[in-house]
Amino acid sequence: MNNTFGTIFCATTFGESHGAALGVVIDGLPAGIEVDPAFIQRELDRRRPGQSRVTTSRSEADQAEILSGVFEGKSTGTPLAILIRNQGQRSGDYSRLAELYRPGHADFTFEKKFAIRDYRGGGRSSGRETCARVAAGAVAKLFLRESGIAVRARAESIGSIRAKSCDWDQVENDPVRCGDPEAAAAMEEQIRRTAEAGDSLGGIVYGEILNVPAGLGEPVFDKFDALLAHAMLSIGGVKGFECGSGFRAALSRGSENNDGMTPEGFVTNHAGGILGGISNGNTICFRIAVKPTPSISALQHTVDKNGDPVELRITGRHDPCLVPRIVPVVEAMAALVTADLVLRARCSRV
Repeated sequence: MNNTFGTIFCATTFGESHGAALGVVIDGLPAGIEVDPAFIQRELDRRRPGQSRVTTSRSEADQAEILSGVFEGKSTGTPLAILIRNQGQRSGDYSRLAELYRPGHADFTFEKKFAIRDYRGGGRSSGRETCARVAAGAVAKLFLRESGIAVRARAESIGSIRAKSCDWDQVENDPVRCGDPEAAAAMEEQIRRTAEAGDSLGGIVYGEILNVPAGLGEPVFDKFDALLAHAMLSIGGVKGFECGSGFRAALSRGSENNDGMTPEGFVTNHAGGILGGISNGNTICFRIAVKPTPSISALQHTVDKNGDPVELRITGRHDPCLVPRIVPVVEAMAALVTADLVLRARCSRV
């Protein structure tokens, strides 16, 4: 099992949903970077459970403990370790699932691969694993800040509701992280009604990487957009990725989809800021498709370990929609990709 992401800026995550703790070891962060514990904590607070009416009621402080790699507020160039202890486990909620395979989850495939699985919340396949990613992404953001690069994301649609506009300054002020007050209210109401019916919703998250200089990314296998796709699709629940005009490009002509150039720069940004796998200086923009939360209380059909049919209603504390809490995870993974490519670019020429 590979638990490390990155080539130079590497993040190795560990821990399970119902274990003692989760954490990350970051290697490759240059020395002398200001590491702000308060910023790291704010990023974790954005992802933590129990933060609004449309998220799981599980209560976790998600307090970041920096164990190594920082001295007098700056990175030392040695591995930077962050620990996040679990405190709100209710493992008893999952006792019945030891003998069952939950629809839409990794229970069946994990057991086929390893012949053993931690059924308590999915163990390593749980969405709780992403708190370690967010901690690593916060450090990557601090590194990128020194180059003026920023990452942001928002909910573009949830269920059948799509945002028509976005005020980025308001994204963190609504429970669904949308930035369109009218759409946000409709999204929240749709989540509430769907959850009351024992079901869940999916959606689309839009992300941007700002102020990226031209020249980041490798031209063959490690294209900027290829690494972004890898990063995004590694997040549990993400089932689709597109960069720039994405799948809409298949419906257009070359004369429509090409980004014309002038002495002042590109006229459009259908490429999403990436050409030939290398950043072109435009804002890098992408979207991901997030599936509905598979843990629902509506009646479902599955099988047990013996292959016998079983009817199942999943109880416990689960997000009725993953989109609001996945937004900071998307930002974290985009920051990790970008930080790694910034360091790799320093090796590409004298």
